[in-house]
Amino acid sequence: MSDTQPRKIGPVLATFSVANNMIGSGFFLLPATLARSGGVTALSWLLATVLAVLLGATFARLVRDYPKLDCPDDYVRPALGRDMGFLAATLYWISSWIGNNAIAVAAFGYLALLLPVGDGTLTRVLGQIALIWLMFALNLFGPRAIARFQSLCVVLGLLPVAAILIWGWGSFDAGIYQAAWNVSGESDAHVVFGSLAPIFWAFVGLETGAMVAGVVRDPARNVPIATMGGIVIAGLVYLASSVLMMGIVPAAELADSGAPFALVAGRMFGEWAIPVIAAAAALKATGTLGGWMLVTGESGARAAQRGFLPAIFGRLRANGSAGWGLLIITLSMTALAVLTLSPTVSGQFETIINMVVTLVVMAYVAAALSLMLGTSARPASRGDRLVGMGALLACGLLVYSTPVKTLVGGIVIALLALAAYRGFARRPASPGP
Repeated sequence: MSDTQPRKIGPVLATFSVANNMIGSGFFLLPATLARSGGVTALSWLLATVLAVLLGATFARLVRDYPKLDCPDDYVRPALGRDMGFLAATLYWISSWIGNNAIAVAAFGYLALLLPVGDGTLTRVLGQIALIWLMFALNLFGPRAIARFQSLCVVLGLLPVAAILIWGWGSFDAGIYQAAWNVSGESDAHVVFGSLAPIFWAFVGLETGAMVAGVVRDPARNVPIATMGGIVIAGLVYLASSVLMMGIVPAAELADSGAPFALVAGRMFGEWAIPVIAAAAALKATGTLGGWMLVTGESGARAAQRGFLPAIFGRLRANGSAGWGLLIITLSMTALAVLTLSPTVSGQFETIINMVVTLVVMAYVAAALSLMLGTSARPASRGDRLVGMGALLACGLLVYSTPVKTLVGGIVIALLALAAYRGFARRPASPGP
């Protein structure tokens, strides 16, 4: 084995890596979800981007003190203790595999346009389950197989969609957009704040720059650049695509579509463009699903190694894949696909992403508190406290915009998980680095 250290990445590659982690299924399906409210959600995108910047600043500052972190427990336990470290790590893990279902919903929503199977609820759930198990099987070949597949999906999946964002403005109709400014029947302010939770799904992944700080050159300088830059790029791309699509297709049609980008492509270029864009979107979303299943398996293994999950989740195959843990996750995702069925693709997608945002916000709250409180070895500065308070304000607004039933469900999950950990956890749990 060579003693040569692996070459680390600089700020540009790190920035696009963070942006790519956020530009996923939300890019392909959120326009349909938001069309039920209207173009006023453009203001929600702007506000959500500001909230994401506040939260990103929290992780950027935490990197200074924990440059080798790879699990929320690494920065939560020193400041808040073992129980909060468990909750942050476990809720983040749960949110990741629940979020995989939203990606599967988006992927099959586009794939259904290419297959002679119709778009009924039974067809959709069976298609989503098939994609989930297909990506499970691919993950069993190890991280390298998934990385290669995901790279192929990014290149082939985004190029046709990028063409719509570049040339679509020639088809933009200001009249269509103005007519769909607010179709919800609620006030503009109510829609703007009420749309924050589903919109913030697009920014889940903003913390990944901090999570891979160990492979970034000069992380204290470059991780903040990558985090902030990635958030701004993702925010602009999402805002532009949402406004563009609502100015080409009337809101009612967009809201009923399970493949909004393909619908827009058909209006711009003709019927021939629909299967091309559908194939590209389905491929990109499927690659994202495979990649996030890999992340879920690995994060579950790290949590198990810390004593937060049963030991079976920490068993790795010779090729590095977390086979048994992924099997349990895949079975859970299969059950969730059935439980979240909705008459429309956008409705099912919104139900799942609200669940994910609720859980991940709890992990973000722990990060903000960790930064604000600091430790005896790493006392919090005035700047840390200000940034942490801003992040808590962002989390508060996201909680405010979350449906009450979803919020209560998230709290119940957190309490049940903590009770199970206190009652059955292996002792002692090994501390993070």
